[in-house]
Amino acid sequence: MELDLGWLNVAASLTLVAAVVILSVWLRLGIARGVVIAAARATAQLAVVGGVLIVVLQPDAALVWSWLWVAAMVGLATGVVRRRTRSLRPFQPSIISIAIAVVVPLAICLTVTFGLGVFDLTPTALVPVAGILLGNSLPTAVAAASRIEELLADERGQIDAMLALGFDGSSAIRPQVRKAIRAALIPQVERTSVVGLVALPGAMTGMILAGADPLDAVLAQLIVMFLVLGGVAFTVAVVVLGTARRATTPDGRVARPLHAPPADSPFSRPRVRLYGRMRLWRRSAAARVGRNGGR
Repeated sequence: MELDLGWLNVAASLTLVAAVVILSVWLRLGIARGVVIAAARATAQLAVVGGVLIVVLQPDAALVWSWLWVAAMVGLATGVVRRRTRSLRPFQPSIISIAIAVVVPLAICLTVTFGLGVFDLTPTALVPVAGILLGNSLPTAVAAASRIEELLADERGQIDAMLALGFDGSSAIRPQVRKAIRAALIPQVERTSVVGLVALPGAMTGMILAGADPLDAVLAQLIVMFLVLGGVAFTVAVVVLGTARRATTPDGRVARPLHAPPADSPFSRPRVRLYGRMRLWRRSAAARVGRNGGR
């Protein structure tokens, strides 16, 4: 299959991106700058990656270069999840748990895919398959981290109430853990449920365009899709549970919730109450003085 593509084709595809920017400015969504930066970064990154892959994915290229490329992808994915979870401090998952969340599902996916002979272990198959799994796991893990952060901050009252009723720390935050995992996995589950009806997956489409038998393409896509779904679920679970583990103190309590003032803060609850009472007392005293004519 011969393709005749150029930068003019890329420029034509930017019309919908421009429409998103215009819509953001018109409705004041605040995402216009992010969309432009994302498009520019994608262009630069893919241009660099394309130049490197020309060498790495050559039919006669050594397989070790592809493995090095996959290792670099794993390192970048781990670093991205680590950076995106900085706001979870002091509940941020450890770098070890994040690495496990990224490496384990990828290892299982590559073992099943190439060990069972779904694809031949070649540079042109190794890098794309690894990229499919990491590309689906990364945004889902970041969404899960953001969701558990919001829940730990917004549902402090419920957590404190369960602790007051005698629940230990892990049991007190278990509802938030379930909500975060469920919310992060719903988009991936929905994508899986509509595949073939609404969405035609890329691996199957690519194989069909390359001349493969449609049934073989469907079976290969099912294997990859199921591995991606399981890998995404594993990554999300490890990231959220790693956060929950950090949020629980060794003596079974929940550490200071996110966005909560420290215990010795001048804005902590007892002092706020005392300050409010003092204001009410001053106002009532001033009102009495006013009624007594300043006496």
